[in-house]
Amino acid sequence: MSVSQAVLKHAALEESPLAAAPELNVPYGGVLRELLVGADEAAQLKSRLGGLPSLDLTDRQLCDLELLLNGSFSPLKGFLNEADYQSVVQDLRLADGTLWPLPVTLDVSEALAEQVQVGGELVLRDAEGTPLAVLAIDSVYRPDLDREAELVFGTQDQLHPAVADLKKRTQPVYLGGTLKGLALPRHFDFESLRQTPAQVRADLSARGWDQFVAFQTRNPIHRAHQELTVRAAAKAGGKVLLQPVVGRTKPGDVDHYTRVRCYQAILKHYPKGTVQLSLLPLAMRMGGPREAVLHAIIRKNYGASHFIVGRDHAGPGNDSSGKPFYEPYAAQELLVRHQQELGIKVLPFPALVYASNRQTYVAQNEIKPDDVIEDISGTELRRRLVQGEGIPEWFTYPEVADVLRSRYPSKGARGGVVFFTGLSGAGKSTIANALIARLSEQTSRAVTLLDGDLVRKHLSKGLGFSREDRSANVQRIGFVASEVARHGGLAVCAPIAPYADDRKFARDLATAAGAAFIEVFVATSLSTCEARDRKGLYAQARAGKLKQFTGIDDPYEAPVAPELQFDTEGRDPGELADSIIGSLRSAGVI
Repeated sequence: MSVSQAVLKHAALEESPLAAAPELNVPYGGVLRELLVGADEAAQLKSRLGGLPSLDLTDRQLCDLELLLNGSFSPLKGFLNEADYQSVVQDLRLADGTLWPLPVTLDVSEALAEQVQVGGELVLRDAEGTPLAVLAIDSVYRPDLDREAELVFGTQDQLHPAVADLKKRTQPVYLGGTLKGLALPRHFDFESLRQTPAQVRADLSARGWDQFVAFQTRNPIHRAHQELTVRAAAKAGGKVLLQPVVGRTKPGDVDHYTRVRCYQAILKHYPKGTVQLSLLPLAMRMGGPREAVLHAIIRKNYGASHFIVGRDHAGPGNDSSGKPFYEPYAAQELLVRHQQELGIKVLPFPALVYASNRQTYVAQNEIKPDDVIEDISGTELRRRLVQGEGIPEWFTYPEVADVLRSRYPSKGARGGVVFFTGLSGAGKSTIANALIARLSEQTSRAVTLLDGDLVRKHLSKGLGFSREDRSANVQRIGFVASEVARHGGLAVCAPIAPYADDRKFARDLATAAGAAFIEVFVATSLSTCEARDRKGLYAQARAGKLKQFTGIDDPYEAPVAPELQFDTEGRDPGELADSIIGSLRSAGVI
């Protein structure tokens, strides 16, 4: 059925802030299904990865893989095969009849599709090349993306983020099959809050939580959200699982680092022992009613007994004609229709608004004629933050306002450049990404990453690998970094940068702009770098097939007096990132 066929009239939901939910008897999904293999099987798989084709996953694919591997997407065993895909698109169910609302698919290029076959395997890697899983392929198919957009999201309008993804960024071939997980994607931010469903279940069970309500938002949390969750918890045993999304959300949303810090700031305003904060690395599709069903399934897998569904849950806003993509109560209606099957109680909530004459929040359907309603839009909030104007406490707690002020500062901070250098495979990009994650977790500084491979793809496209071209590439990086720093930003650069003169050029530009310059020499040994080389570049250079390769037949001029020097062998990237943050603090950048 389409979204329009799957909704009910919402009149009954408007009778009270919490519509009555029937008792539930049928559990959804059975046993929680994690897809990570044991140590022995993982070792066996890793021993033959070199002979298999591989795919570096996109951000969305990484989010989907993580939720498949950790059990959030139970009962799925992997990416949808063609039969399951067609059934989900048409009927919101897998081919065996199990309720499943959104396609979870692995899209690949025609070139990669030619390298694989049904019965074969594909290694799935993160952006750094780390193998995370092996897909046993049982289906190779070419979807009708227009049909998927129409039936799943109800529109062809590319103002819908998921439709824009389908039409602009989705590869033409889908691969389906079962997964054998080697490791979950590594995150360096908020590590203690990134728990799997099994871990959350065990933690809350140990605390005696058998009834609790789950709440999701992709926005910073304010007083209205806190009021809503406290009222909902009163209907569900008084406990709340706050689970903000930290994967892909709608373009233009506040970054997840800021959102999580807002959640952390508000925790003390809940009654003691009644709230648990856990992060969800979900790639949202903004799919309205269908996505609301997916959110409920995920929270059921995390052990929640109740799930809050707000007005226009997971809606992307208005279409090209200015009309909402989804009716405001469509998500609530579809979930109420399926809650018996899902085994989770749906708590449909209207929006809460502040009545200043009563000095309290009230449900929209409880507003009295003489009520004076106050509101602050997202645009108005950002304007006040940038202008340094006050944020009323009825809207958000002061601690949350402070987090948002640091994200939208009215005054700039000193600019800085962190300039990594080292051999290919030394670990520069890994530490750089860890640094950015740690910075974003702890501060609201805007950070620009100038990674060597990315710069060559965009800024330095067309340059070769002669000494002159390599110098031009590094000097372009230095120039862009200095301009970022000149305007108060923080640039993180991760090229090989083999020549001392080019690194000095970058340093001089940054210091001339009044910025701090921190050179980080990633001094990992050549032998270790060669052992890590998944692309086989060192082997090609050794065989004479790749000329002018740094460290083999082209020199690397090691820094004499870098601000920091690391050998990454046996070292944790997060700890190394913390050392760099210490230097940034000392330099007055953060």
